[in-house]
Amino acid sequence: MKTQTFSIFWYLSTAVLLLAAATVWSEEVPETRVSTSSEGQGIQRAGIRDGKVSYDEFDPLVITGPRSKSTRASGQQTSSNSKPQSGLQPVSGPNVEFWIYGASVELYADLDHDGFFYGVDLSFDADTIYNAADVYAVLYLSYELGPWNEYASTADFTIFGASGSDEYVVDTELVSGYPTGEYDILIELYDAFDGTFVASFGPDESSSLALLPIEDAGRDTPQTTTVIVHEGGGGSLGLLGLLALLGVAGLTRTRAVGA
Repeated sequence: MKTQTFSIFWYLSTAVLLLAAATVWSEEVPETRVSTSSEGQGIQRAGIRDGKVSYDEFDPLVITGPRSKSTRASGQQTSSNSKPQSGLQPVSGPNVEFWIYGASVELYADLDHDGFFYGVDLSFDADTIYNAADVYAVLYLSYELGPWNEYASTADFTIFGASGSDEYVVDTELVSGYPTGEYDILIELYDAFDGTFVASFGPDESSSLALLPIEDAGRDTPQTTTVIVHEGGGGSLGLLGLLALLGVAGLTRTRAVGA
């Protein structure tokens, strides 16, 4: 039995070490970020099924450093902000033409049931003083309060005054490059006419965009462990042989009692 016990211990120890090494390697080597997104107004939420679907690749996630100067709006000075927003440069005047009224997030797809999701369904309501205006949005994720990383951008879309019926949905499935952790989301809105940054909305404006439990699909695979039992020699009795002997002993004892 000593040989069998040693073999089981050796296999389990080797498996644990290999798994740990693979985890460390995957976390140390930067991964290209890959995702797919579906977008539109009035599309079905929590699942990429309709609307415009895109396949996006980005540079590896930046996880250390300040949030400032990390978005497209950084460096732009515009009269479209009422105050400096998180990650943005100071601006020259109040925002009176565009704003984001609100946003909500639905997380989905957690195959291993660890509480972290790779589906990010973001809906936001952008408004303007004009009857109608064409805009586009750029979306960012921040890992554990680190720098903002762009993860999606929309096509041009039309908003109508302060209507609450023109919410825009961006439904994204994160394929790879997003380690398990808590993420914040930032929305930046741009005027489609000249690309001017006009409004932003993020965790400073709504807690619904903060501390979201997220991981990519590659990290959402349920883990299984295979145990290999090696029956050693040296006169030790195998497991099946031991069970057979116990069965014979029980049968003999039963017959002796009934005799």
